[in-house]
Amino acid sequence: MARVLITSALPYINGIKHLGNLVGSQLPADLYARYCRARGHEVMFICATDEHGTPAELAAAKAGQPVAQYCAEMHQVQADLARGFGLSFDHFGRSSSARNHALTQALAARLGAAGLIQEVAEKQVYSHADGRFLPDRYIEGTCPNCGYERARGDQCENCTKQLDPTDLINPRSAVSGSTDLEVRETRHLYLRQSLMREKLDQWIDSQRGWPLLTTSIARKWLHDGDGLQDRGITRDLDWGVPVQFDGAPWGGMEGKVFYVWFDAPIEYIAATAEWADANGLDDAAWRRWWRTDEGAQDVRYVQFMGKDNVPFHTLSFPATLMGSGEPWKLVDYIKSFNYLNYDGGQFSTSQGRGVFMDTALELLPADYWRWWLLSHAPENSDAEFTWENFQVSVNKDLADVLGNLVSRVTKFCRSKFGETVPEGGEHGPREAQLMADLTARLRAYEAQMEAMEIRKSAGELRALWVLGNEYLQEAAPWATYKSDPDRAAMQIRLALNLIRFYAVVSRPFIPDAARAVMAAMGCDDWSWPDDVAMALGTLPAGHGFTTPEVLFAKITDAQRGEWEACFAGPR
Repeated sequence: MARVLITSALPYINGIKHLGNLVGSQLPADLYARYCRARGHEVMFICATDEHGTPAELAAAKAGQPVAQYCAEMHQVQADLARGFGLSFDHFGRSSSARNHALTQALAARLGAAGLIQEVAEKQVYSHADGRFLPDRYIEGTCPNCGYERARGDQCENCTKQLDPTDLINPRSAVSGSTDLEVRETRHLYLRQSLMREKLDQWIDSQRGWPLLTTSIARKWLHDGDGLQDRGITRDLDWGVPVQFDGAPWGGMEGKVFYVWFDAPIEYIAATAEWADANGLDDAAWRRWWRTDEGAQDVRYVQFMGKDNVPFHTLSFPATLMGSGEPWKLVDYIKSFNYLNYDGGQFSTSQGRGVFMDTALELLPADYWRWWLLSHAPENSDAEFTWENFQVSVNKDLADVLGNLVSRVTKFCRSKFGETVPEGGEHGPREAQLMADLTARLRAYEAQMEAMEIRKSAGELRALWVLGNEYLQEAAPWATYKSDPDRAAMQIRLALNLIRFYAVVSRPFIPDAARAVMAAMGCDDWSWPDDVAMALGTLPAGHGFTTPEVLFAKITDAQRGEWEACFAGPR
């Protein structure tokens, strides 16, 4: 049994996330966590809301609420939606927690003592209309690199180029929209990442098998232009982790807070400590996941994130942990994703364009969305959600292949043998071939899941479902029953066990449907089918079951048309 630490990039607190956000980190992380648990591994799956910085302040101001109240309410909303989608976090924390405040301040102190933090006088944009300095994300303008007109002052989300606010063309305040801006001098703390460049380069070199998307982005930031740059880690904001150590302000930094991208990744550690607190455990319980001097040397740590988060997780966060001089666990594998677009464009909250997590659950059960998103995950390139593709995938994969098998077998058994597993005779050559084929496909499925190849894993799982349908088509127990009821009973006994087998191996992708199937089979044995032949004998003759309701209802053309129009946004 291995120990696996899994973290998903923290969703911003500013509103409900769309399907692209979901598939970019949290959902594939959940898939892997569920798979690791199914294989018997000890798993710690951590996520949290990212509550500091500009997005929180702007969203709270728009909602007319104090920022602390807004964050508390939105954390609950996001936690409820995560449960709705079956995200199996061991803990869903908050970056505004006392644990994160203390740990962020402690790590900053360690970095300062190591000479890796420097006070820098810099030019920063001051807004006369707002009466304040504007942190980078409070400024929008045109990206000088790609021309994107809504680039932020820290990074262009279109081309991912790292920016300073003064780089933007035609800058404006994100608070008031004012262009009455002035550049003034202020002082901030900088993390001297440039001093860590060689160490980070060697560390990234030592990581074999990372996705090309991850390593290419990391190396671009390391080597392009002047190479890895020192980065400001404080901001002129009211809401955030105060720049303090042991309760005393850092000299000259009064009234400032740590930059959200400095404290947010630290919340992975802090959220694990929050988990220990919530479960009445001592610090040793979370430190065994994060301190290599206390057991974490045996942990495999995997991170999931969208490509825009890669630079901070491959460079800034490791620089923080390495630079502290403390034995923190570093990531072993970073699974990064491209973007999911919506029907020829981008998701847009302001324009009501695209499907968001709350609306998705109002339309259809979570497993419909889980299956489509995971089987179309944007791993090697950007992907696109279209209603036509969604309809085809749900109808053909879930309804026609898996759902139809469950329905045909259980209804036929009920009509001919009753709602108990029939006895029948011994397996024959056709059944032996099925078991051999299932075993080969299962090993392929396991290999793709271990490699975190999400789309390929979905393809192997569907292939497992197809094998069962092909067997039923060839064996045709409904025809066999007329001439050889005993043989038909054997075929149906095998098929009922096959349904239980599918519930177990499908659970990481479609957990609600898997539970419904297992309940119908009257079984609570979720053990992984390492030995397929043995697994297909789990339900003995005489074992009772019930015929489930329709597992997956097909999406009609009328529904598809209605939803296309509803979520298209303004034309």
